[in-house]
Amino acid sequence: MTTRMPTYFISHGGGPWPWIEDMRAAFGPLEQSFVNLPDELPSRPTAVVMISGHWETDVYSVMASPKPPMVYDYYNFPPHTYDVVYPAPGAPKLAERIAGLVSRAGLPTRLDQQQGFDHGTFVPMAMIYPEADMPLLQVSLRHGYDPTEHIALGRALAPLRDDGVLILGSGLSYHNLRLFGPEARVPSTEFDGWLNATLASAPDVRTAAIIDWETAPYARTCHAEEDHLAPLFAALGAAVNDSATRTYHQAEIFDGVTASSWRFG
Repeated sequence: MTTRMPTYFISHGGGPWPWIEDMRAAFGPLEQSFVNLPDELPSRPTAVVMISGHWETDVYSVMASPKPPMVYDYYNFPPHTYDVVYPAPGAPKLAERIAGLVSRAGLPTRLDQQQGFDHGTFVPMAMIYPEADMPLLQVSLRHGYDPTEHIALGRALAPLRDDGVLILGSGLSYHNLRLFGPEARVPSTEFDGWLNATLASAPDVRTAAIIDWETAPYARTCHAEEDHLAPLFAALGAAVNDSATRTYHQAEIFDGVTASSWRFG
């Protein structure tokens, strides 16, 4: 029997940063957290399920291609970053199982044969499993980012943990592309502190607080739209009673931003 996998909410950094020298240097601590992640697991996963802030649809879509293509969903970066390939295999049978779990939870779902790996997926995975030999698929967010519903998505996915599947929510604990530098220092630090304290709370307390996240300090400054926070809802839902551990924390990114990642379980 495989030991139950933890789940993670990871901050995935900015654009194709591992392939840009100065950005990679800026995200050194983040890269190290990704390199360390496999050693934090009880065993090698059977597959990875990624819930990325860069894929949302009208229902919970499940990537079902056996060979997912690449999605270069970033702009104005050097030409070579559009040649990056992360050729991990898909997991069609697992996709069918996931669609069944989500549907039985009363959530709308469908299989998607065309969707490819977006940079919220292939960037961290290139650091976590650089050999690209880990079966990998994505589950989309749903438009509207409803916290209760995305926590329910995580609950639906929770049984996968007992089969060695690693569930990763990939976003950013601070995501305001119009507010970087010193002006981001106070909002990102205050919101990050609230997140850390909240996730360390008792399960029922933290779930209620995360559902009501908009009341947190600087919540809408840090997340004018919560596409990069919503993956946290799913990661938490899949490990709703498990303790949280901060696995990455970095301040003064780009002279002002604070960001973090957490493991559940």
